[in-house]
Amino acid sequence: MRLLLAEDERELSNALVTVLKRNNYTVDAVYDGEEATDYLETGVYDAVILDIMMPKKDGISVLKDLRAAGNRVPVMMLTAKAEIDDRVLGLDTGADDYLAKPFAMKELLARIRALCRRQTEIQDNRLVFSNMTLDRSSYELASQNGSLRLANKEFQMMELLMANPSQVISVEQFMDKIWGFDSEAEMNVVWVYVSYLRKRLTAVGAKAQIKAHRNQGYSLEETK
Repeated sequence: MRLLLAEDERELSNALVTVLKRNNYTVDAVYDGEEATDYLETGVYDAVILDIMMPKKDGISVLKDLRAAGNRVPVMMLTAKAEIDDRVLGLDTGADDYLAKPFAMKELLARIRALCRRQTEIQDNRLVFSNMTLDRSSYELASQNGSLRLANKEFQMMELLMANPSQVISVEQFMDKIWGFDSEAEMNVVWVYVSYLRKRLTAVGAKAQIKAHRNQGYSLEETK
């Protein structure tokens, strides 16, 4: 799973990254609020660990912008401020959990697992984009013009694209989320599966296309 860690204390951030990677998470670490917002606008994450007190832009502002953009990724607020008003503000802004410093690493890991598990449980069983649907239980891609069942990797890629419409997803993100960060598969496997999916979209008469963005990645766009 891919996490974004926004924490301006470098030593703490480095320690958290080490622990998270040892527990098989892929982690992007940033050190101020503006950088966190930039990463959230262009990246796809399973959960976010967000410090409240950060330079350039505080965590509450980052969270407000994230939710205003319609991004429902699970967010844990991580801060030294333990007063009840701060907790209420974070939760009312759209945070899913709150952990005050200092904390035990075991508790942090347990809370991250709970966040990701909760997100999986609340996800709708069917994704909809343009004139097509993707059934998460049957792997069926369908429109009013036809339907077919996707193979496992095809389904995972289409699910990622449909869950993040019009958002550019990099080859590295596809590799991390679908093949795993320690996979021996080569990067061009993503292009191969994009080619497969384009044929599937044509076969079901979908009014959507997978658009390539040079040196950036791919996005799912609606066709006119």
